Amino acid sequence: MFFPEYIQHIEESDRVLEVGPGGTPHPRSDVMLEKIFSEDEAHEQRGQTDALVTEKPVIYYEGDSFPFEDDEFDYVICSHVLEHIDDVDAFSRELNRVAKKGYVEYPTIYYDFVYNFPHHKTFLFYSDGVSYWMPKSDTPLEFFRPVQDFFRASLAIDTYVDFISKFMKYFFQGFEWFGTIQTERASRLSEVCFDVDDFADGLFPPP
Repeated sequence: MFFPEYIQHIEESDRVLEVGPGGTPHPRSDVMLEKIFSEDEAHEQRGQTDALVTEKPVIYYEGDSFPFEDDEFDYVICSHVLEHIDDVDAFSRELNRVAKKGYVEYPTIYYDFVYNFPHHKTFLFYSDGVSYWMPKSDTPLEFFRPVQDFFRASLAIDTYVDFISKFMKYFFQGFEWFGTIQTERASRLSEVCFDVDDFADGLFPPP
């Protein structure tokens, strides 16, 4: 999670679910939900980080539905999961079903345009209260994989952290939602990109 400071509306009495916590769940999460993967798949899905170690409950599931009742939680955290999902609309409905507020974070197309992580399936972009999404397979990004393999190899270089930090607010987005998460499948690549007019003065758009 790159923007933990964006999480501002967890009340003291709230019961918090975290979906896909990887190896570093949010400290306020009470229950973790993980999909069933093989050991190698799980390592890739959590970005090659260490396995989760926690005394809190970890629920494993398979299929498309979360194993919880409606409104079983007060708040749900879903950080760096949606880019792994084929049908963002359906997955978001499950987030909406089990809680009425929460936090979502994901990489933008710019991050994957550089690195093209194989386990990322979907591009997402948050604009005007809507998370637009597009399957990576609907774009010609795979054509550039020989170039992106070079940049992905650079992840082992110490300066990688500096590079990501510099462009963090353009490579990633995070936001709290209340009531429902609004999602929409994009029909044009421009819907998952910053507006070119934001760059008219040669400046990056405001974070």
